[in-house]
Amino acid sequence: MGTNGLNNLTAAETTNLWNTYLNDTAAICQLNHQLQHVEDSGIKEVLQRSLEISESRVEKIKVFFNQENYPIPNGFNLQEDVDPTAPRLFTDVYYITTVHQMGKIGVNYFSNALNSAAREDVFSFFHNSIEESIELVDRTKSVLLNKGLYQRSPYLPIPSHSEYIEDEGFISGYFKEKRPLTGSEIMNFYANYERNALGAVTMMGYSQVTKNREVAEFFLRGKEIANKHCEIFGSYLKKFDVPEPMTWHAEVTDSTAYVYSDRKMMFYTCALIGLSISYYGSAVASNPRRDIGLNYSRLLTELLKYADDGARIMIKNGWMEEPPRSIDREELSKKNK
Repeated sequence: MGTNGLNNLTAAETTNLWNTYLNDTAAICQLNHQLQHVEDSGIKEVLQRSLEISESRVEKIKVFFNQENYPIPNGFNLQEDVDPTAPRLFTDVYYITTVHQMGKIGVNYFSNALNSAAREDVFSFFHNSIEESIELVDRTKSVLLNKGLYQRSPYLPIPSHSEYIEDEGFISGYFKEKRPLTGSEIMNFYANYERNALGAVTMMGYSQVTKNREVAEFFLRGKEIANKHCEIFGSYLKKFDVPEPMTWHAEVTDSTAYVYSDRKMMFYTCALIGLSISYYGSAVASNPRRDIGLNYSRLLTELLKYADDGARIMIKNGWMEEPPRSIDREELSKKNK
């Protein structure tokens, strides 16, 4: 790399590579355990491909950081953060559904990372990561469709003609009779319900295998929050006879044996909380009805408090790896005084 710094990794590039490294090393632990237990051959092929993608990305990120003399993050590893031989905690249906969701999340995340990548090699890395995420979404969707498990977003009736909005009640939703949901409102409620339903069963499983009481209580609280949010989103859908997504409570086993380290499970949980905050924020921006926006804002406040409590647990136990950050120049100046 040039010594003038013009071709060094930017703050955005470093952060996105760093986050990807942590996410993929955590995924490698999870997928290695799942591959020991998956029974369906079609699902196994997708899990194996997902593992190959994560392992390849981790090695590429190491090259980026070594070129910059930037310390490689600790991330997660097979020796400390998973017991691949432990009994299965979730079913094959859970396995393929989580990979499907992670693929969709990857498309969004890597698209944002691509937009902030200046260097050609970093741009190419994230471009390839988008293509890999699309591949996972496509392959998992095919498996889910073939097994009758794919959840299609609800359909809308076809209007006879286009119209303009004439009543301000369209955006109010407080006192007047509430209008039917728009397509964007249905889309957000449905997707957020679906993600929370999957999150609830994940928290249920994690609470069974941790031996740390505080961590177990944190997971159980997450399950309660996710189920409550599903009820709220479902109530909006049911009011206008829109079907709710399926839940996944049957996809967790009764195992209580150690599978993942508390650090790995807390990291994954905090990542899910962060994603929910992002999705709820987007929903606020795209929902015209003020009462819906107010409800999302209330749920966001609850998630922010939950995220803060999760961070405190991580820090207290020495589990939170410090992300890339700027230099505290005020602190540096004090060292010479």
